[in-house]
Amino acid sequence: MTWDPRSLPDLAGRVYLVTGSNAGLGYFASEQLVRAGARVLMSARHPNRLSAARAAIRRRVPDAAPDATEPLILDTSNLASVRSAAASVRGRGGLDGVLLNAGIVHAPKARETTMDGHEVVFATNALGHYALAGELLTALAEASGRMVWLGSMSTSLTPYDPVDPQLSDRYTAWRAYVQSKVATAALGFEADRRLRAADIGVSSVVAHPGYSTGGRTPGIVGVNEPSRAKRFRDNLQAAIAQSKEHGAWSLVRALTDPEVEGGEFWGPRTGSRGEPRRQTAAKITRDPDVAARLWDFAQTATGVRWPFEAAARRSQV
Repeated sequence: MTWDPRSLPDLAGRVYLVTGSNAGLGYFASEQLVRAGARVLMSARHPNRLSAARAAIRRRVPDAAPDATEPLILDTSNLASVRSAAASVRGRGGLDGVLLNAGIVHAPKARETTMDGHEVVFATNALGHYALAGELLTALAEASGRMVWLGSMSTSLTPYDPVDPQLSDRYTAWRAYVQSKVATAALGFEADRRLRAADIGVSSVVAHPGYSTGGRTPGIVGVNEPSRAKRFRDNLQAAIAQSKEHGAWSLVRALTDPEVEGGEFWGPRTGSRGEPRRQTAAKITRDPDVAARLWDFAQTATGVRWPFEAAARRSQV
């Protein structure tokens, strides 16, 4: 099947949830889904930023239906917020897909914890999405939906094994970010293994955006407003970098292409930029022993046990 990121298949009647929709990859993924006719539950922590992002989509996609987007307040670093948002989504019925995009890229220099007591980067990028995907599993099963976890090129550059997920010792900003992404990808692949074993018609895919920067991204009021200095710096990396608009291509394809299968890894053609292609994930993220350990940790840390039996009963497969 040919795939043109600029001309997606008709997604009319489909409903998707995108976390971190107010800016960056999440915003552009939401816009691309809306352009294809989907209805998007746009989520973010801040109501005003979410309103600005929805207004931007209305301006840029003027022929979209008035209810093409719907706001959802969700903070993946806060487990109470995750539970509340998921309950609201479940009340709507089936869900065609969830893009687990929200996260911290620039980790704090010193270790910080959430109100739940977890290291903030790991909580935001990995634990919150593990919990959200589990809470939404029955809704996804009802529609034979798909979950897409946000991977990163960094897992191949420095493949840290998250033996200390909370980074109680040896915290650095880079280690916090990379190991959260190792965990996110490993959980995504482990989710697919467990969904298959439970005979549930929900697929789990991991995708990454390559090297996508704000300075090479179209300026949008309230969504992306880089300074001239940032534009200059990011454009110096034009040979290896791309816009976040293009970075969202891999995420959207992983979410919507019927040819994509659970357990796959998708990213830009060259690794850092280009059209989306099926790729090979970092070895550590594909290690089932590492994944099983992280799954047990996430289950204990969040208190969320995925409802495989209930999802199997609702599955259309």
